Amino acid sequence: MAHSAMSGTGTTSGDDPLQSAVWRLRSRACWVDAAALIPPDTAAGAVQRAALLVERCLYTEQGWQDAEDALRTAEALAHDDEERGAAACERGQLAYAATLHGVRDRVDEARAALGRAAALIPPDATGRALLDFRRGLLAENISRSPQAARAAYRRAHTAAAAHSDSLLLSFTWRHLAGLALRDGEVAEARHGFAESLRLREELGYLVGTAPALASLADAEVEPEASRLREEARRLFRLLGGVPTWLARQLTPPATPSPSGV
Repeated sequence: MAHSAMSGTGTTSGDDPLQSAVWRLRSRACWVDAAALIPPDTAAGAVQRAALLVERCLYTEQGWQDAEDALRTAEALAHDDEERGAAACERGQLAYAATLHGVRDRVDEARAALGRAAALIPPDATGRALLDFRRGLLAENISRSPQAARAAYRRAHTAAAAHSDSLLLSFTWRHLAGLALRDGEVAEARHGFAESLRLREELGYLVGTAPALASLADAEVEPEASRLREEARRLFRLLGGVPTWLARQLTPPATPSPSGV
């Protein structure tokens, strides 16, 4: 399952206290509380609020109308190309999440919004890495085009490294590793999943740690795989079953039925 990624503001000790408080709440799956801290009367604040509520939809499959309302506010307050591009990027992510979770088929809207964002966000802007990552998600999980997804993830990975965006790097490592595992490149996959987990643990990104543990387990052998999955289950329960889609990955395999039954 694909994750959202949003700029890791608040993740370092030098960030302002507001962003640090927002990050602490976001990393513990308290997106509504985090959004409530952000003044909604500026374009930047409105986009950040929308991004938090869009991420909530992806992780919980709830709050769709709240995210739509926040997006409309962000779109109304955007005045320059980068602000419009950032709002379009969130619009595309919300449409992607709705399609992925089977709420409604909005794939055309997702493609159009991400395409609009690509036309508005300059190639060297910090927001371009996140946009490339999200275009990779669409290619991998909706278009079923792993080659296009890999290219987009690599662009995002390079840009995230250049901008020292550790949170986005944790996502690009994980998704590149997932494609490697699909291709049978187990050692490469294990390395990528381990890097993703390391970054998330360093950042204190609790809501993203259980998925990282579960992914690494898929590339490990026993007994390490079972240990990682049990730790993922513990964190999953601690957060009240979030992200919702992880339940399927963590469900123990059914005991095979006796032959002939």
